[in-house]
Amino acid sequence: MMTTSASNHLLIFGGGYLGEAAGREALRRGWSVTATSRDAQRRQALEGLGFTAIDPNDEAALSSAGLRANSVLVTTPPDAKGCPGLNTLSHLRAADAWPDWIGYISSTGVYGDRAGGWAFEGDALYAASLEGARRVKAERDWLDSGQGMGLTVQVFRLPAFYGPGRNILQRLKDGRARLVRKPGQVFNRIHVDDVVSGLFASMARPRPGGIYNLTDDNPSSAEAQTLWAAERLGVAAPPEVDWTDPSVSEGMRRFYLDSKRVSNARAKAELGWRPAYPSFREGLEALIPTLS
Repeated sequence: MMTTSASNHLLIFGGGYLGEAAGREALRRGWSVTATSRDAQRRQALEGLGFTAIDPNDEAALSSAGLRANSVLVTTPPDAKGCPGLNTLSHLRAADAWPDWIGYISSTGVYGDRAGGWAFEGDALYAASLEGARRVKAERDWLDSGQGMGLTVQVFRLPAFYGPGRNILQRLKDGRARLVRKPGQVFNRIHVDDVVSGLFASMARPRPGGIYNLTDDNPSSAEAQTLWAAERLGVAAPPEVDWTDPSVSEGMRRFYLDSKRVSNARAKAELGWRPAYPSFREGLEALIPTLS
């Protein structure tokens, strides 16, 4: 178990939306933070927040950060070659670094379609898309590598997450929202702050090979969320489109292929974690003051 002190250092491989949120929380706790980004402007922005920002191709900087890190968070998605973050293991080995905790961010897309049924961490995986299949492989690679090196690797399966600047309220306000209907389709979602609290709960209770669903308590349809948000803002419901309409992106159509309810019971039982926003209603309500 790690203590809250300046001696703790978090290395984030992938300083995007979620990586930034986790890093901000680490800084709030008095930790130091290093995050990677290939984009120079993004690195400058992270530096402005108090992070040390490095290019992931800078092997010397990555090895140095690995040597300091108590915790390593990998948020980058896999590609055709696997998880880019797996290269961090070679740098950790080269630096003779042994972090207390490594967290790999995966997706509930690994479960595939459950026709509205429940999905649990021990279930067989039936990813319905290429992206989901890559996640399945990346999970296995991380867990196998962690076991082979004696490192404490945990996997976190996330649904779609939302937060400041990335939510249906903002899209409605900007006129970018659409009402996509697919009868019977349900899914979970999670506020980014609840993801972060789950990650830090795991850091306090690391378990080698642990796999956790971090989701809200209230699987529901996209339609229900959109209509609630429009009513809460006092605006008209957005234009309605079918999920197969050509205007719906390929990524969104893949999303609508799956319908499932994802259980977060294991994270609650093992990590003592509870989502502060158990449904989209509480989460969106808290975001109203952040709308621009």
